[in-house]
Amino acid sequence: MALSMLRSGLLFLCLTTIHTCHGGGQNCMDKHQVVGVLRQMEKFLKGQEMRFTEGLRIMKSKLATLQNSVSKLPQADQSAAPSVCPSLEAPVHGTKFGSKYFINHEVHFTCSHGYHLVGPGTRVCQENGSWSGVNTICKAPPEWSVMNDPAFSRRPRCAKVDRAQHCSCDAGFHMSGTSDNSICQDVNECEVYRLDQGGKLCVYECVNVPGSYQCSCPRGYKLLPDGRSCEDVDECLTQQHNCSRGTTCINTGGGFQCVSPECPRSHGNISYVKTSPFQCERNPCPMESRSCHLAPKTVSFHYLSLPSNLQTPATLFRMATAAAPGRPGPDSLRFGIVGGNSRGMFVMQRSDRQTGELILVQGLRGPQDISVDVDMSEYSERTFQAKHVAKVHVLVSAYDF
Repeated sequence: MALSMLRSGLLFLCLTTIHTCHGGGQNCMDKHQVVGVLRQMEKFLKGQEMRFTEGLRIMKSKLATLQNSVSKLPQADQSAAPSVCPSLEAPVHGTKFGSKYFINHEVHFTCSHGYHLVGPGTRVCQENGSWSGVNTICKAPPEWSVMNDPAFSRRPRCAKVDRAQHCSCDAGFHMSGTSDNSICQDVNECEVYRLDQGGKLCVYECVNVPGSYQCSCPRGYKLLPDGRSCEDVDECLTQQHNCSRGTTCINTGGGFQCVSPECPRSHGNISYVKTSPFQCERNPCPMESRSCHLAPKTVSFHYLSLPSNLQTPATLFRMATAAAPGRPGPDSLRFGIVGGNSRGMFVMQRSDRQTGELILVQGLRGPQDISVDVDMSEYSERTFQAKHVAKVHVLVSAYDF
């Protein structure tokens, strides 16, 4: 386009010169001279145009070659590789060592006293501009970890495998600290079970020991072979009591009692005699004494040892009649509670025609002793025959096992 404009300009100049010469100029060229000049100019311009076109073609070819070379370069090479990694902050409750974030530089972390490191203790700035490892945090020791007690710490067992150090702890310990300064802390199995299961590992008390645990039982109980449960020691059966002569040993949860129940006091013509350590029988009544016939014919004593918080309802005691050989028994029985049930914790009901049951309907929390009196009245053809009273003593222990 530039050559075309130059060509048009020169042609306009020559025509202007010819037109001027027609006006009578003195130094004007003749027609042949002008034609010769025009031909020379035309040849010059054609040569310039060819050179310009050739140069433009060469330039386009070089640009195409350069563009093709650039498109074949790898993507990663199109931008400069990062020379630094992003900044790292010190973990909460911890400290960071190292302020340079260049390639191959290291940053180290430690935790404040009472906290343990979770994650790598050292991170390296990699060539791709990212840090090795994962984020490091400082955590408070779990409730089940025993800290600050040398008796509950061990050095880990470490070995190098493929140039990397691998450490482990004995059973009952867990790894704590950094990879360069690790230690095995005891696991408090008692707390682990409480937190995970929501209960107790031992029936009574769990005692944490280095690497394990032990269950203990309260005084008066022994540990069963399962290592967790407790069983009451029967001091009466094993002769571990100090009951004096004339008293009887009654085993209770975790202990014993020495008892010597007494018969009801005599009044009027009603009197009793002790026929066994736990039963009294009424002496024969005068034929004319109605009050003596209505008094209990027998009074028995019963001692029941119960755990605390026994699930209710629970049958505690049964009463039944037994006819003497050759004599017909009563055709009707009536059962009831005649004393000691002010809080309504017991009910008495018939289980069959000849048996009544004392049932606990409210939970009892020990230690406490409760007494309740129940009776059984015998009838024959709707006529009262005799009454029997059972004095039941419930001994509730302090434990629910």
